Amino acid sequence: MTRILLIIIGCFLCFITATFPVVAETQWGFGLSGGSEGITGFNLSVGNFYRVPEREVLFVRDRGIHQEELPVVFFLAQRANVAPGAIVDLRLRGMNWMDITLHFGLQPDIYYVPVRVVGKQGPPYGNAYGYYKKHPKREWKKIRFKDDEIVNQVNLKFISEHYGYDPAQVMKHRSEGRRFTEIDRDVREQREGKKKDKDWKEDRKGQQRHGKEEKHKGKGKRGKED
Repeated sequence: MTRILLIIIGCFLCFITATFPVVAETQWGFGLSGGSEGITGFNLSVGNFYRVPEREVLFVRDRGIHQEELPVVFFLAQRANVAPGAIVDLRLRGMNWMDITLHFGLQPDIYYVPVRVVGKQGPPYGNAYGYYKKHPKREWKKIRFKDDEIVNQVNLKFISEHYGYDPAQVMKHRSEGRRFTEIDRDVREQREGKKKDKDWKEDRKGQQRHGKEEKHKGKGKRGKED
């Protein structure tokens, strides 16, 4: 009896060991970005906006740059006119985004995104836009952003400009605790849905015009025969 019990316990432990990594991996993946589709789409969006091949985006990510920090790498590389690898090298050495910005002679006012904010802006944008509101533009170069503030500002700029989407709405989604990979996915799907609807309506109008023309031609032909 004891031997049978030990065999049952052994089989149970083997089952748990085999299935746990799969469960953990699934939970980790969905916790990161809402699913692999969100990550893949985000990479494509970053590549399209900053005009770099997706393989370069993936290469930067695989070097150890967090998914939602990818836009920061390519934004700074374009502004500093350097290869993305130069930005990544400094980041992996432990430099924060503000120090990297200043290292290339850039000023913190490059992170400003014009947006109509009604009332007091809460986190995570409250500090940045509170400073913008209280200080004249000539003093914006004195701002010293934290890493998460720079990530928020660059992704705000990226998503709003890439899709022509209201930055105030991006800020709202972010204040609700949503990840940028999720916001990008939803805005992209919304834009694609509107494009499909627009294409369908234009195709429908074209068919209607064609039908009217054919009907008109038919009437003209019958008139001649009479």
